[in-house]
Amino acid sequence: MARLKLHTGGCLCGALRFEAEAPAARPHTCSCKMCQRHTGALTATWVEFPRDAVRWVGPGGVPAVWRSSEISSRAFCSQCGSSLGAIDDAPTIALLLGCFDRQASIELRPTFHSYRSTRPKWWCVEIRET
Repeated sequence: MARLKLHTGGCLCGALRFEAEAPAARPHTCSCKMCQRHTGALTATWVEFPRDAVRWVGPGGVPAVWRSSEISSRAFCSQCGSSLGAIDDAPTIALLLGCFDRQASIELRPTFHSYRSTRPKWWCVEIRET
């Protein structure tokens, strides 16, 4: 049996660390207003994993959460304020790619862009086909 790739990452101060051991799902960029406000960036880059494939292994334990919609909560470090992702009611955790230790893995490369129409017209986000 093939071994699953282990993805690791964490917050700015290092209190929160994660390990995700599963195939990355739905790597994408998003320019919706909620993602913009959550990250402070015009576009967020997300990668989804099954909830049971993500372990919080840092000394800070699990992230703090804020209920952002009827289906999801935004996750962040209560010490440094870093945004880590979203913990959905469905058994999914969507992690922000900027939190990963190694972002260059081809399986993390975004394949589509959500809410392209809400980005400023001068903001160019290019998604190339693989």
